[in-house]
Amino acid sequence: MNRRLRWPLLLPAGLVVLALVAAVLAPWIAPASPTTGDLAARLKPPAWEKGGSPHRLLGSDLLGRDVLSRLLWGARVSLSIALLATILGMVVGSAVGLIAGYYRGPVDEVLTKLIDVQLAFPFVLLAISVIAVAGPSITVLVVVLAVGSWVSHARIVRGLALSLREREYVQAARAMGAGNARILARHLLPEVTSVILILATFDVGRIIILESTLSFLGLGVQPPMASWGSDLRDAAVYIRRAWWTAAFPGLAIMVVVLGVNLLGDALRDAFDPRTVGSRAR
Repeated sequence: MNRRLRWPLLLPAGLVVLALVAAVLAPWIAPASPTTGDLAARLKPPAWEKGGSPHRLLGSDLLGRDVLSRLLWGARVSLSIALLATILGMVVGSAVGLIAGYYRGPVDEVLTKLIDVQLAFPFVLLAISVIAVAGPSITVLVVVLAVGSWVSHARIVRGLALSLREREYVQAARAMGAGNARILARHLLPEVTSVILILATFDVGRIIILESTLSFLGLGVQPPMASWGSDLRDAAVYIRRAWWTAAFPGLAIMVVVLGVNLLGDALRDAFDPRTVGSRAR
């Protein structure tokens, strides 16, 4: 990687790493239980405001639960869901795109129609329908979010595969007797890996917002489990009286999504030879 391209990666990578470390270490660094409340200490302000306590650094919510603890455990839940859904959507979408672009013909037509149908169906309506039937759970939420993300991978990877299948080295491998599976795994997949990783990076931020939206609507993570979206839902009624109950979960979503998107931009610039060449000049 060009040395000049390392610096733009530092800030977003630091934000993402900090969020991941907080999520992993939540059971050990959270000052209190995220689900156990104390009604006598409900809606306590942050420690630096009048009436605040150093034992509740970011204050407490309407049930007296520690906001900082729920923020850390919410990072664990939200990031786990986002990463699992991203990986599932990335694998399915990339496989569909490679197969459709390489084989073309009837296979491409069927898979392309499937992509078009998915794009024509509003995601939120699909999520509400599936969750209403299957019931809200982490597994259902991950599957629904993955269903909403595989299409972007499939479309872009399909376009790349259509171009790559006509390259000389692919035709040479086919002429030497290489099977379709070997060509897909050894020649096409390595060429599109960087694009897949960039798309997956952007997907993480988008899925965090979608998961928070569904949890805010009561269709995602269910109480008493901590989640940034569900914390925003609980804080909506008390936002004027207790601003911190909504401000800190919202700030966490904004910072993490911003960091992930900046990281995706930096990776796109790093993997784009035209960008590298222009910056080197």
